[in-house]
Amino acid sequence: MEVIPRMRKRLLFVVNVAWFFTSHRLPVALLAKEAGFEVHLAAVFELGERARIESLGIRTHPMRFSRAGAGPFELLRDLWHLRSLLRRFRSDVVHLVTLKPVLVGGLAARLVGMRRVVLAIPGRGSVFLARGLLASFRRWCALLAYRWAYVPGSTKIIVQNAEDGEYFVHRGVFRRDDIRLVRGSGVDLAHFRASPEPAGIPIVVLASRMLHEKGVSDFVAAANLLKKRGLHARFALVGEPDAGNPRSHTRAELESWAQAGAVEWWGFRADMDTVLADCHIVCLPSYYGEGVPKVLIEAAAAARPIVTTDIPGCRDIVRDGWNGVLVPTRQPVALADAIARLLSSPELRLVMGQRGRVLVELEFTTQRVAGQTLAVYEELLA
Repeated sequence: MEVIPRMRKRLLFVVNVAWFFTSHRLPVALLAKEAGFEVHLAAVFELGERARIESLGIRTHPMRFSRAGAGPFELLRDLWHLRSLLRRFRSDVVHLVTLKPVLVGGLAARLVGMRRVVLAIPGRGSVFLARGLLASFRRWCALLAYRWAYVPGSTKIIVQNAEDGEYFVHRGVFRRDDIRLVRGSGVDLAHFRASPEPAGIPIVVLASRMLHEKGVSDFVAAANLLKKRGLHARFALVGEPDAGNPRSHTRAELESWAQAGAVEWWGFRADMDTVLADCHIVCLPSYYGEGVPKVLIEAAAAARPIVTTDIPGCRDIVRDGWNGVLVPTRQPVALADAIARLLSSPELRLVMGQRGRVLVELEFTTQRVAGQTLAVYEELLA
């Protein structure tokens, strides 16, 4: 078996898809490189992604990894693939990101005897919020897999909000002294700048993967209500369906909503800084198990007021009545009322936006988040 030759301290990220690494973990990887780590990434790559990441000095390892597959065959295949990669690779620190890499990769690391492992849990996701007998069984399986993936003392758990950490501690999954709080993925303040509101008809934006749990249909319902009330505003969905997620809205649904006229569908946008500069309010009526939503951190950095739901993660970046408005989940009328309140007051939008920018400058910069994550690596190596 070929063994990759050792050079400097090795850091291996395992992420299900490369675009998530680029959007959420790249600053951490680059800071680790500056600190002397040889950085590697194992992921599923789309066309052009691998070359772009390698141009930054990060070594890549393509994976055959099923995002949606949760059957025994898919899980065993993914476990075998990751076990083989980890046996060959022998990194100093392994950083596993998102649910399936954490569960499968954590078990694979344990099977090959790796003892410096970071399990990054960016929110509990839909598996911990769904209801019903089947959902309860899946939740029990996920908790059991977390326990198998965790080795007390030599595994560190990164959570994005304190409530997620307490959830796992109270269920006996992780020890509290192995949990580290790193709030979100951070934002580049030089890229997302505070700017005045644009002139013209106010624009309310929901930017996200087009998943049911992100509250997309609630946003559409609220837009319809506000149109019926005679409010003069535009409502835009920004994002694509997620083909790998069975809880995604379909392209046909999004197109039909746009054709009906209450909302616009802008599709995927790589220039989120421009999207935020062109809008007046950012909305995320999520009932997903969020970490700290990246789009809300970016919105606050762009000095835009936010309307979101009163759930863990969202309320970590939005303080109700201060830099935005928190509403109950799955209540389009309350969502419409909150949006209407901000649409009626440009002065309130300005004040809330300015406060949000200050909050991000203090607590949510990429430098702060990357530094906190690097400290976890150093703790494991000490």
